[in-house]
Amino acid sequence: MTPEQRFKCMSHNRAKNTGPELMLRQTLWHQGFRYLVNDKRLPGTPDIVLPKYRTVIFIHGCFWHGHKGCKYYTIPKTNTDFWTAKVARNQERDQRVWRDLEATGWSVVIVWECELKKANIEATVTRVEDEIKRNGEAYLQAQAERRTARESYRQEQKERKLREAAAKAELRR
Repeated sequence: MTPEQRFKCMSHNRAKNTGPELMLRQTLWHQGFRYLVNDKRLPGTPDIVLPKYRTVIFIHGCFWHGHKGCKYYTIPKTNTDFWTAKVARNQERDQRVWRDLEATGWSVVIVWECELKKANIEATVTRVEDEIKRNGEAYLQAQAERRTARESYRQEQKERKLREAAAKAELRR
């Protein structure tokens, strides 16, 4: 390809609303999951955000994110240094984004482009649904534990105030 042809091809690679994203979103929607798309308020602008389940989903292209062992991830034969560095930077950014999201209480699910090919799609959708439900249950459990801890703390504070009031009343006598 000439540089102009290469530029035209590469400029048509989209970051949002790719075929694999649309396929997974449509399937999740039909399964009853409601989500946000490309929420810029979160690190990394996740492809799918499920606030109810405190889960984000990234759909990664095998080439762009360096899916090891995948037939769709091959380093181009020209300008290999650039492409190797580019994929490495993408992988480092991915790791940083995942850590940031998990540090703020979000569960991260990664779906590779190759997993959404015709042979694998049903198994992949089942895996994603199971992870979403498991994350939702864990989130609800954590909320219940925090609620119990807050209630316990409030009860301790009430008891402490009652003890202080009783001690002050005893001193006044």
